[in-house]
Amino acid sequence: MKKTFSLVHPKIKLPRLIEAAKHEAKKYLKRERNKTLPEGVDYWDFDCKYGSNEQAAEVIHVSEINKKMDETEAANLESFYLEILAKPGHRAKKD
Repeated sequence: MKKTFSLVHPKIKLPRLIEAAKHEAKKYLKRERNKTLPEGVDYWDFDCKYGSNEQAAEVIHVSEINKKMDETEAANLESFYLEILAKPGHRAKKD
């Protein structure tokens, strides 16, 4: 998912737009995690980027998505860019 979310709407307030964006990201993650794993893969991992626009996007961890959206809401920005790409993940063995 590569998307720029607009946070400007004549009738819908900013907190509801942020809530909708969080829901969309959560729904995408759930949909990707439910896909069948390829042979030899332990889980689905995700590469995430977040920023005010696509050029300024920085790499973040999946668990930071909601925190970054809350920061965007506090800063009253008009839009933000979110990129989530699924990739196969392999668990590391503990010694």
